[in-house]
Amino acid sequence: MSPRSTRRASLQLARFVPFRLNRLAVAVSQHLSAIYRGRFQLDIPEWRVMATVGQDPRCTAQHIAASTRMHKTRVSRAIAHLLKRGLIERVSRAADRREMQLRLSSSGRRMYAQLVPLALLRERALLACMSARELRGFITGLARLEGFLGVAGSAAHSSASHAGSLP
Repeated sequence: MSPRSTRRASLQLARFVPFRLNRLAVAVSQHLSAIYRGRFQLDIPEWRVMATVGQDPRCTAQHIAASTRMHKTRVSRAIAHLLKRGLIERVSRAADRREMQLRLSSSGRRMYAQLVPLALLRERALLACMSARELRGFITGLARLEGFLGVAGSAAHSSASHAGSLP
């Protein structure tokens, strides 16, 4: 192997985009978890389940796993814990009684109503480090990556429209 091909094959982890995206995603999740961990005693998977069910009161565990990219075991454990706390409920689907839909209970809806404004405020504070132009580019880049990787959907569209109202 020539020195040139060795240089080309060299990996600098700190500059490797997949590593940086993963590290950033973990840091952002931890940053956001400060609002729901202490005050609401939710961990990250439970927050993701609550947020998903809060947006779609007829969703299933399979939908949560697919849309959040969490392993089905983590989703199942989070659902079990939220059921035990009385924050969500299972409802059988009219079309297929074997598949259970999830919805927030009345106490889950109250918690969700308190959590959402705090999460959006935290998002706004996080993104305030970027100019409006940088933020538009960042949101556009995220949508492109999501589309390329097949994870685009309602999240990409709502983020793009939401970005216009952020600082």
